[in-house]
Amino acid sequence: MVKMRLVRMGDKKSPVYRIVVVDARKAATGEYIEKIGFYDPRSNPVTLEVDTELAKEWLAKGVQPTETVRNLLVKAGAVEKSDKLSPAKTKGKKKKK
Repeated sequence: MVKMRLVRMGDKKSPVYRIVVVDARKAATGEYIEKIGFYDPRSNPVTLEVDTELAKEWLAKGVQPTETVRNLLVKAGAVEKSDKLSPAKTKGKKKKK
């Protein structure tokens, strides 16, 4: 399975991230198929550069972005925000009878 996720770069305590397309079985910092963008959360204002055309092509091919990458793609305008991005990760409490 192919995923779109963040790869951490930068020095200690100053992270910078690349948005990449990678085989899900590869290591988190291993080789990737293609670099889609760049994200620097520490700059003021936050730096977010995404090749939207490239991102749309990969999403059309069925690549699954992680939650964080999906949120960044929405901010960059590559993906439209849906009402609910993913199913709830926790189940609701059971009612007592």
